[in-house]
Parts: sequence; C-alpha cells; structure tokens
Amino acid sequence: MVILLFTSIFNLSAQQITGVWKGKSKSSKIELKLVKSGDSLVGNAYYYVSRVQYKKYSIKGYFDPGTNNVIWWDDLLLENHWNGKQDALLNVADFNCPGEDEMRLDGNTSSRDDKNKDQADINLLKVHAPVFADDWDWVIENYTSGANDPYVIDSVNRHMIEPVTVNKEMYEAEPKKENSVTVSVPIITKPETAINATSISIDDKFKNRKKTLQQVIPITGRTIELRFYDNAQVDGDSIAVYLNNKQLFKNVRLSDQPYTVKIDANELQDDNELVMVAENLGSIPPNTALMVVEVGDKNYDAFLYSNENSSALIRFIKNKPANK
Repeated sequence: MVILLFTSIFNLSAQQITGVWKGKSKSSKIELKLVKSGDSLVGNAYYYVSRVQYKKYSIKGYFDPGTNNVIWWDDLLLENHWNGKQDALLNVADFNCPGEDEMRLDGNTSSRDDKNKDQADINLLKVHAPVFADDWDWVIENYTSGANDPYVIDSVNRHMIEPVTVNKEMYEAEPKKENSVTVSVPIITKPETAINATSISIDDKFKNRKKTLQQVIPITGRTIELRFYDNAQVDGDSIAVYLNNKQLFKNVRLSDQPYTVKIDANELQDDNELVMVAENLGSIPPNTALMVVEVGDKNYDAFLYSNENSSALIRFIKNKPANK
C-alpha cells in the first residue's frame, strides 16, 4: 500500500511538472515546454516579444520530486528570429502549487556560462495553451496515455534538435560527446605528469579562455566522486581542473584508466563551477574527456570538450528543501 502510494505521488509529480509554462524575466517573455523522462527534463524554451520575434532553445534539466527543485538550462539555439540580446540561461526554481488550479516555478536565473552574469528572478505559471507550436505539444497532451514512454520522448527530442535553417545569428554549438572516506580537501589518485612545455601558464589559460557549459549536475549526496578518462583514442591529452577558481590538479595525462577525485559536498557552495582546461590537445585534437560523476546513489556522464580557445564548464548545484 505504501509503495503504491509513493508511486502514485511520484507519477503525479512527473505529470504536473510536464507541461507548458509562461512568464517573464527581465526584458523578454518566456514560454517553457518541460517534459519529464526518468530523472531528466527535456523540451524547448522560447524567449519572445511577439509571435514572429523570438529565440528558441532546446533545454536540458532535472526535477527532484523529493525537494520539488527544478534545474534546467538552454542547450542549443535552434531558431533565431529576434535581434534582441538574449543569451543562454540556467535556471533553478521551486515547483509549488499555491492554489488548487495554480502551479508555479519560482526561482532565479543567470547566464548559462557565467553564474555572476544576468542574474534575475524567474516566475513561471503553468498554462494550458502554448503560443508556439512544436512537436512537444503532442507529447504534453498525451503524456498520461503513452507519450511518457522514454523511447517516445527520446525520439521526439532527437527530431527536435536536428539542424534547422535560421538567420545569420544562428548559434553553432561545439560538439559534445554526452563509500570511501570523505575529506574537505579533494583526494587525488596517482597523478601522471604530462610532458607539455609551454610559455603560457595553466592559470593564464584558465583565466583567459572562454568557459562553455557542458553539463549541470544536482548535488544530492554528501560525497562527490569524479573519474576522468580520455574519451577518444588515448593520444596524450592532458588537463588541469579548477573548482570555484581554485586549482584541483594539473599536468594529468588522460588514459583509459580513471583519474579519481573525491570531494566533500558539505564544503561546496550552493552553485559551484568546475572547469576543465586543456593543457595540450594530444596528437588528435581537440582535447576530449569523459567525466563520470557519482553523487549519492546517482551517476552522471559528462562529455567534456576543450581546445585552445575554450574550456569545459560543469556546474554543481545543491538541491534546496521545498518551500513550505
């Protein structure tokens, strides 16, 4: 009986978070289409001033029914029909139901690639009718009658993010390759020093290169374990990694064996930035790494891409208790 009740509540949460949400943040109106699939969220975000002036992003995210926290971010810019300034955003909100027929997402938003930029409140209300029509409408309308199947959702998502013809401002995303003792200072396994003579310091590379978000991971446990691998052919890629602007390690050559870091989550902030800097590009550029993240009882794969112009950014965000 308890199991059936828990399952019913979980499915109700998934059904409620799935839908069309509308609101405003700063200078633009927002229409957000969220679809829950497993622990993840997919969908589209429209930033607009009218039906013909808008930017359309695919989104990724997570929903935790235990805390009612919702995290989502703009992933790929699919259509651009608006000259207004609207960068990709990352949002952290609380899913709440203040009235019998009212559902809201209330939280904060910031630049996807820089948490200190474009900070603002975001307030969205769940609505029945969308302004913009796309394939997610069918999934949302039929979510409780078969469209919640992960295979169906994945098929629609792959179709939605296919390249489209847009104007010259089209965004060209960089390719993505998708209990031990815990201490406050990361424990790092046997470092293998890479041979990488360069006149530019690692710290200068970290400071001067553009940081591009490639994954957001919610913190749901007391310990975070990071395991780094070379994601392609082992070719001498070497990296340095920074957490909240402090260097964790450098001169590490990636291989098919994991290079492991363990972090005490209690020592982290609410919003944390981990940056992978390519020290060299190996014999087969660019520098690509697979980072396997274990947080509590959940695992996440982050495919990291970095080169001489950009570094891979991963944000770790703490789940907060739902508002009472």
